[in-house]
Amino acid sequence: MLFRSGRKVVPIRWRDMDGFDHVNNAVYLNYLEEGRDAWLTHAVEGSGVTFNDFVVRHVSIDFVSALTQDDGAAVVEVTVESVGGSSITLRETVHAESDGRLAASARGVLVHTNADHSASQPLPDVLRARLEASVEP
Repeated sequence: MLFRSGRKVVPIRWRDMDGFDHVNNAVYLNYLEEGRDAWLTHAVEGSGVTFNDFVVRHVSIDFVSALTQDDGAAVVEVTVESVGGSSITLRETVHAESDGRLAASARGVLVHTNADHSASQPLPDVLRARLEASVEP
């Protein structure tokens, strides 16, 4: 089972707007989180690993164009860039639903952790194999 990419449509809410009538820059992190969470939930399905076994250790974002409420929704796409010993590096993009234009591109790192999230844990073999097979060139 391959997980080449995930896609999540997130409605742009009135509360997402700032004083300049566009989506506040901090809200893009919420959009990315919703997309990443949906992707991760699907990716770990049947692997013996749970969604709660991961933490976000890094996110970097480049803002490309502004979103407004007229765009209707943010379309978040998530793909696997690389797989480490205990980490997954993701490429994430946010597009305007209205016209498909790129609004932001990001890179995120998820780390598989122990029960209290105090230390990293190696990715289980079944999940590692699945993720490595889904790495986008």
